[in-house]
Amino acid sequence: MTAMEIDTEKNIQRKHSTYQSLDKTFDIQNEIYRGQQYSQIYFARLHTMRTLLYSLVTHWKPHVPVCTVLGLEEGKECIIVGTLYKHMQLKPCVLDEYSKERSAVPLVKPHNFMHPDDHLVLEDESGRVKLGGTVLSPSTYVTGGVIALHGKETTAGDFLVLDVFEAGLAPQIVPQLKSREDKYVVFISGVSVGSSTSNPLQFQLLVDHITGHLGDEQEQGIAAEIVHVVFAGNSVEIPLGLLNGQNLASKDQSRVSEAVQVLDILLSQIAVGVSVDIMPGSNDPANFALPQQPLNRCLFPGSRTFNTFNSCTNPHCFELDGVRFLGTSGQNIDDLKKYSEARDELEFMERTLKWRHLAPTAPNTLGCYPFTDRDPFLIESCPHVYFVGNQDKYGTRILEGSEGQMVRLISIPKFCNTGLAVVLNLRNLECHTLSFGAQPSTLKTFNDA
Repeated sequence: MTAMEIDTEKNIQRKHSTYQSLDKTFDIQNEIYRGQQYSQIYFARLHTMRTLLYSLVTHWKPHVPVCTVLGLEEGKECIIVGTLYKHMQLKPCVLDEYSKERSAVPLVKPHNFMHPDDHLVLEDESGRVKLGGTVLSPSTYVTGGVIALHGKETTAGDFLVLDVFEAGLAPQIVPQLKSREDKYVVFISGVSVGSSTSNPLQFQLLVDHITGHLGDEQEQGIAAEIVHVVFAGNSVEIPLGLLNGQNLASKDQSRVSEAVQVLDILLSQIAVGVSVDIMPGSNDPANFALPQQPLNRCLFPGSRTFNTFNSCTNPHCFELDGVRFLGTSGQNIDDLKKYSEARDELEFMERTLKWRHLAPTAPNTLGCYPFTDRDPFLIESCPHVYFVGNQDKYGTRILEGSEGQMVRLISIPKFCNTGLAVVLNLRNLECHTLSFGAQPSTLKTFNDA
C-alpha cells in the first residue's frame, strides 16, 4: 500500500457500491468501415422507431388508418410515421466556406439558426411530404426525429397535421433504492485543465473534499459517503494553435502533455479510494465523432494503476447499486440549442428522452460514426438518472412518464467557469451542488430547489 493510500485510509472509511458498465452499446471497435454513407443509420433508426410507433398508435387512435407517404389521399385522415427533416434558411452550408472570399455580403454566424420561415418535412422510404398547420411547431423539432402524425393531405399536396404522437419514455427497470444510508455520486464537467479559465486551486479543493482532506470531522464523514465520481467531458484543454498537423518542437510537446499530466495526478488522488469514470468531451484528446471512444489509458500512467479508474465512452451508461445512469458530455444538447428552441437545457433533455433518441441531430449536424445496421443512440431502457455535462448553468428536476417512469435530469455546469460540482444521493436521487471558491472557507452546499 502506498503512502497516499495509507494516508487516505487513516482519514475516512469508505462505503462501497456495486458498479456495472453498460458502454458496450457505444463501442465501435468491432465495426468495419467500408466507405458507407449515413443513409443506413437513418434507415435503421426509422425501422426500429416505426415498429415501436406502429404498436403504440393502435392505442392512441385505433379508428384512424395508418399509411405511407406515397399512400396519402387528399382529404382522407390517416396516420403517417416517418423521419423529420427541417428546412432551415440559416443552416450553415459547406459551400459557403468556398464562396465567402468572393461574397460581398459577410456571412452571418448566429448562435441559433432558427428562422420564421423554417418548415418541417416528413419522409419514409416511399417519399416525403411537407407538413402544415399550427399543431407541429418547427421551433420544437429537429432533423432526425421519428414521430407519428395524424392529419390529412390538402389540395396543395401538403400534409395538414391535426395531432402529434411521440414515443414517450422507454420502459424503465425498477430502481433498487433500498439503502437506508446515504451514498453520493459526484458529477464534474468542464474542468479544462490547461485553459486560461481553469483555476488549479479550485480543482485541488474539489479533490481534497472528495478524498476527505478538507474540512472538519463532519465534512470528512460526508466525504466518506461518496462512492463514485464522474468527469463528464472536457477535462483538459490543449492549445489549438499547436494542433496544426506540423511536427512539434520539444517545448511545444511539453505544453501539450502538461495538462494531461496534471489531470492524471489529480485523478490518481481520487482513484485511491473512490471509483472514477472519465468521459471524453469535444476538447479532449479523443475522436471527434459520437460515440466518442474512451480516452487512451496510456494518457494516465498514474490513475490506470488503480482498478477504481474507468475510462469510458461518450455517451456513457452504467448502473450503480441498481440505479441506471445515462449521460453525455453535452454535444447532443449543444447541437439542439443551435437548431431548435426551449426554455432551458432540461427541456432539451426531456425531448431526447421522449423521442427515445440521445442525439437526433446526428449525423445531420452532429458528427457520428456511420453505423450500418443499428443506431446506438436509441434509448431502449429509460434511465433513472440522465445527466449532461458542459452546460452554462446547473439545473435539475424530475421527469415523470406515462407508465410511472421517474428520471432525475441533471444539467452539469462547466467547473472552470462556475466552480460547481453536482452531488446525487443514491438513497433518494436528490441533488445538490458544491461550490468551490478560491479559499477553503468558500466551500458551500446548495440544496436542490
